[in-house]
Amino acid sequence: MTQPASARRLCADIGGSFIKFASVNATGALVGERRVATATGDWPAFAASLAELCGAAPATVPLCLSIAGVADPESGVATVANIPCISGRRLGAELEAELGRPVRVANDADCFVLAEASRGAAQGARIVFGVILGSGVGGGLVVDGRIVEGAGGVSGEWGHGPIMGRRLVGTRALEPFACGCGQAGCLDAVGSARGLERLDSFLNGARRTSLAVVEAWDRGERAATEAVELYLDLVSGPLAMVVNLTGAGAVPVAGGLSNSDRLVAALDEAVRARILRRTAEPLVVRSVLGADAGLIGASLL
Repeated sequence: MTQPASARRLCADIGGSFIKFASVNATGALVGERRVATATGDWPAFAASLAELCGAAPATVPLCLSIAGVADPESGVATVANIPCISGRRLGAELEAELGRPVRVANDADCFVLAEASRGAAQGARIVFGVILGSGVGGGLVVDGRIVEGAGGVSGEWGHGPIMGRRLVGTRALEPFACGCGQAGCLDAVGSARGLERLDSFLNGARRTSLAVVEAWDRGERAATEAVELYLDLVSGPLAMVVNLTGAGAVPVAGGLSNSDRLVAALDEAVRARILRRTAEPLVVRSVLGADAGLIGASLL
């Protein structure tokens, strides 16, 4: 299906397995949605896929991309670990040359936050800090409907940087976990789904998935409850500091761990108990746009 000549924008969410694509009509709705495999290791094939998806849309219609990586706002160079053919390229500029149309590139977490701030769980909040709690810990910041882009394209990445030291849990010492970024003691290492599994293993000697831990917690299992309570303590403190720092009025949460309404509600309660601003209204809330948030966010760039 070629994109209509009436399209106002084209948007794509670039994942390691698939590219989700759509055009944006005059009302701002996504139409003509498609999904194709991502040519992760072949630049000509990757560019050709986007050219075919853009179809008959006029060259003046911009293409907005959400990527699972960062693009330096000054150099335009992208860093994308799971799509080697685009990592290290001046992605926007090179695609503009290949496709003959304007191209805008943004991080997928930033696009998620922009979508939730504009059309999702954080509508009405002027400052929105979005959180991803999945295989890793990520985030993004939107102020007055615009993504805050940091130096080098890095902002909102609250999951990295050593913040956790040696900690006594009862009579046992919990040492800082090694993080995939090369440091030790990052929030990503304890706040992600894998982090919850590590905490459960440390406390209980268990080898079970984060989903199994949460399900056991829901059933009232004591061992799982200890693991989840430790998880909430370790995550809520740094998130409360982020809220105080940014002044966020809403914190939408996505990622696998957000699928538990009870876990999100417990995290919200723990964060609100630790921030300077006292509020009885929910602050940390589950995202509502789901898997479409990246594509929606790209459409709003």
